[in-house]
Amino acid sequence: MTWHWTGLAVFSLTLLPAGLALLTGWTPHRLHARLAPARPRGWALLCLWAAVLLNTIPRLAGAPSAITLAATAVAGVVAVAGCALAVGATLRASKAAS
Repeated sequence: MTWHWTGLAVFSLTLLPAGLALLTGWTPHRLHARLAPARPRGWALLCLWAAVLLNTIPRLAGAPSAITLAATAVAGVVAVAGCALAVGATLRASKAAS
């Protein structure tokens, strides 16, 4: 149970602020060229953070196994969507650079 709380705290302190910053278009000046399409990368980070929430909250709440399994399945879909957004942003940046 402490690992769930620890993971939730770590991911909330890292992915949430970074995702919100990228979503609003804020990037550090030295990383601006590397994070060119910032909004899709922000959505990707927020999707991964949502997957963490969907995996953690039912377990912490003591939900029945059917609800935990359904939330884990939805978290997998959300995580795949976040990865697809990250890959799409990377491909878009490489096409713009060449």
